[in-house]
Amino acid sequence: MRLNAFFNVMMLATILGATACSDSSQKAPKGTLAVIPLPASMKPTADSFLIDKQTVIVATGAQAQTAALFNAYLKELTGYELKVAETGDKNAIILKAGNDTNAKEGYSLEVKADQVLVTGNDAAGAFYGVQTLIQLLPVEKGNSLWIPGVTIKDQPRFAYRGMHLDVGRHFFPVDFLKKYIDLLSMHKMNTFHWHLTDDQGWRIEIKKYPRLQEVASKRKETMEGHYNDQKYDGKPYGGYYTQAEVQEVVKYAAERYVTVIPEIEMPGHALAALAAYPSFGCTGGPYETGTRWGVLDDVFCAGNDSVFLFLQDVIDEILPLFPSKYIHVGGDESPKVRWEKCPKCQKRIKDEHLKDEHALQSYFIQRMEKYINSKGRRIIGWDEILEGGLAPDATVMSWRGTEGGIAAAKLDHDVIMTPGSHVYFDYYQSKGKNEPVAIGGYLPVEKVYSFEPVPDASLLDPSKAKYIIGAQANLWTEYIKTPEHVEYMVYPRACALSEVQWTQPSQKNYEDFLNRLKVHLKRLDIKKVNYAKHIFMVKGVVENDAKGKMSIKLSSELDGGKLVYTLDSSAPTASSTAYTGPVAITKSGTFRGVVLQDGKPFGDEFEQTFSFNKATGKAVTLKTPPNEKYNPGSPFSLVNGIQGVEKFNDNQWTAFQGDFEATVDLGDSISISRLGLSTLKYNDQWIYEPKELIFYTSGDGQQWKEVAKTSSFPAKGINKVRLGVNNVSARYVKVVAKHYGKIPKGAQGEGNPAWLFVDEIVVE
Repeated sequence: MRLNAFFNVMMLATILGATACSDSSQKAPKGTLAVIPLPASMKPTADSFLIDKQTVIVATGAQAQTAALFNAYLKELTGYELKVAETGDKNAIILKAGNDTNAKEGYSLEVKADQVLVTGNDAAGAFYGVQTLIQLLPVEKGNSLWIPGVTIKDQPRFAYRGMHLDVGRHFFPVDFLKKYIDLLSMHKMNTFHWHLTDDQGWRIEIKKYPRLQEVASKRKETMEGHYNDQKYDGKPYGGYYTQAEVQEVVKYAAERYVTVIPEIEMPGHALAALAAYPSFGCTGGPYETGTRWGVLDDVFCAGNDSVFLFLQDVIDEILPLFPSKYIHVGGDESPKVRWEKCPKCQKRIKDEHLKDEHALQSYFIQRMEKYINSKGRRIIGWDEILEGGLAPDATVMSWRGTEGGIAAAKLDHDVIMTPGSHVYFDYYQSKGKNEPVAIGGYLPVEKVYSFEPVPDASLLDPSKAKYIIGAQANLWTEYIKTPEHVEYMVYPRACALSEVQWTQPSQKNYEDFLNRLKVHLKRLDIKKVNYAKHIFMVKGVVENDAKGKMSIKLSSELDGGKLVYTLDSSAPTASSTAYTGPVAITKSGTFRGVVLQDGKPFGDEFEQTFSFNKATGKAVTLKTPPNEKYNPGSPFSLVNGIQGVEKFNDNQWTAFQGDFEATVDLGDSISISRLGLSTLKYNDQWIYEPKELIFYTSGDGQQWKEVAKTSSFPAKGINKVRLGVNNVSARYVKVVAKHYGKIPKGAQGEGNPAWLFVDEIVVE
């Protein structure tokens, strides 16, 4: 009896234990196939793999290091790490790497019931396979975790997948740089472009030139608020990275298969260096480290050989710290005003038989390129290095649109596409009233996702497309002081960018991306990333039909949210009208919409004020298309009853670098007493008033009569021009704004074409 009782007890214990184990596995959270960036091929299977404390990771060499990174993430979810062993095949995650040079950074991943096999085409591929495996884990915590069955074959579209960070304007600690790099590698980006020097600060230790640390790394104060405010905080600011810290960051990045490319600006953006060593400037100083943003006149003297010796010495200390193939030399926004008056620079132009100061800049870059090439490295420069003749082996980073990149690719130069229109993450990402101050522009996640780095065949012959080696987003930090603010500006826009860089365009789908992003943001929560949440807040799009009737279409990606709105400017509440479809807008007033979650507003509401006039909603045509950087997408923005805001972050302003001409068809001949147009004037930001604004009217759209004009635009910011007319009846109104031309000498951006911003044609 006792033996039988003992046996029965043991059997019961075994059964209970098995049941407990079964319950534990059944209760374990399960991951999904919400992978960003989207793999080349991802096929679900019926199997699932359970990670528990008995699971082992089989890895050796570089894969053992990758296994440690996987364990660090797993511990956030389970509280434990897995044993790393050299052998094993059951209840195992097996990491392998080959040497397939035809598909670098590619990998395969197979999740079966008894094992997970990650096979990299190379060590980087195995690492990216593990990054995908991490994304197959659930985002909920548990003692054990289910990984969904799947077979993945994957490799990147572009070899260069970059993110930039400016530390010259604001300095960020090493610990944050490591987190920044972690997030890049999580999204399969392989390049960190580290902008280390600028007018407002030199951020890297150069031992041969100690005044770079003592003087150039510091400024007496910093601009406060927006540049247009011209206010300063009166507080000394500074910081630099020691060479030991640089080595620490570079090593950390290499362990995550991220290459760090340093940028040492030349010949422009050099004021901080000149403050430390004034003899390297054209005037000899005195100089002080920059305290205001923008493009400053004082640059390195191109006629002074000691400047080149200085920069060569800097490069000699830079190269051992950065094993990257590339060194970025800047080359952008370098005014020529000092060179034009400098005897040494003019002598250089004469002695070298150069055409002008633009050719002198080319001489400067090519001379430094030869030195860097002699050390076994190559240069990258912003697209201004095309001016005056491109350095023979240079890679061009095209930021002023894609035109520079196209020109360079046609010359068989490698190109990295990084146009401001789609990948400048210092632009506003929301039209909300509560957005922190930014430089300007409007760049939501959807526009980042729409970016196509390879130009259409009509612009670049397909045989030259191979020279487009990748894409990058840039984060300039004039208005970004803290790590939290950096994260807010970069994410989730960088998630969209990663899919541009990695995934073939034929596979991209924005709605599918958003569905995966809903899960992915929870991974950012695990990493404590302060990402922007605009993507799930209510959005409003103003539409019009062929007859000029206007409506607002609302949307929200927030699961379980309820959309409500008001038309009388009152705050929407749970008792407000529920949104069921586009809402007609027929008169002046303020529309407000919000997402309710559990009966309470979630995040910022959508608010839009309309001011109707006789042109509102009417057909409008442009003589020439606007610049791609500031293009609302349709001329309708000029007659939609919405006045663009001073921040110009609302996607309402239409901008040109030439004349503006628009024609409005009012539908019928009407009596007109007043005509108007809004223009923007921020000369310090290269935005200039028109030379002249002229209005014409016509009864048939063929014969035109000038009825009003002005050349007075006194206000800084928005100029709402309204001009009275007498005894005018017309069906058509033509508005012509004459472009200011090139920015005058002594002004910010001198010599560049001014921007002309216009919005809202008014007919009364």
